[in-house]
Amino acid sequence: MHIISNIALITINETLFIQLISFLIFLFLINRIMFKPLQETIQQREEHINGIASGIESSKNQLLEMDSNLKIRESAVIKEADKHKNKLEEDGTRFAKEILDESRKEILGIKEENRQYIEGQISKARKEIKEESEKLAVHIMEKVLDRRLAQ
Repeated sequence: MHIISNIALITINETLFIQLISFLIFLFLINRIMFKPLQETIQQREEHINGIASGIESSKNQLLEMDSNLKIRESAVIKEADKHKNKLEEDGTRFAKEILDESRKEILGIKEENRQYIEGQISKARKEIKEESEKLAVHIMEKVLDRRLAQ
């Protein structure tokens, strides 16, 4: 029997070079087959995520711009509505005043008609009372004097 003694853990011979070449070929293949597509996928995902983030940011900016535009429009619409409301109130007040003036004129006209009618009735009643009182006075005097008065 022959005893082989090796002191070194690694011996440099042709197997080391073959293993080194095999390892380099393995690295090249694994890089080509696995790492590059994986890195490309990771890169695509990062680009997609960055695109979504920029889209979100631009959407936020658009939303803020639309919100400010809506507030401006809202205030303009409120001002316009206030103007319209004030105009309607003024028109209503003017229309009510016109109706009130017309009603006052009608009331004054009716009042004047009633006054004239009452004055006519009073003068008629006075004439009738005067005639009646004269007849009554003549009748009383005839009774008191017991004779007929010539008229």
